Amino acid sequence: MTHPSSALDDTIHQRVRLGILAVLSESRRADFAYLQEVLEVTAGNLSQHLAILEDAGHIQIAKAFEDKRPRTWVTVTRKGRTALAAEVATMRALLDGIGSGQRP
Repeated sequence: MTHPSSALDDTIHQRVRLGILAVLSESRRADFAYLQEVLEVTAGNLSQHLAILEDAGHIQIAKAFEDKRPRTWVTVTRKGRTALAAEVATMRALLDGIGSGQRP
């Protein structure tokens, strides 16, 4: 019998990356500065996590200029929404089993 924790996705489960997908699932798109603020991470740290999610196909990054200032927009992809839903379902299964005495 496999423990539910084995189904956790290491790409998504990390705190910052999970936070990015959670924020994007609520708003569909967010700019870099907003993500940095709400997740309380440095710009460099956020950039690294965004690159990992982008490489996995979970997000798209678009750069634009607004009022002559650069702005980076992050959008969750269908693959990212599906992966987040699977991660949430796995975490629910894991948490539901805690203290249930159903696993050896």
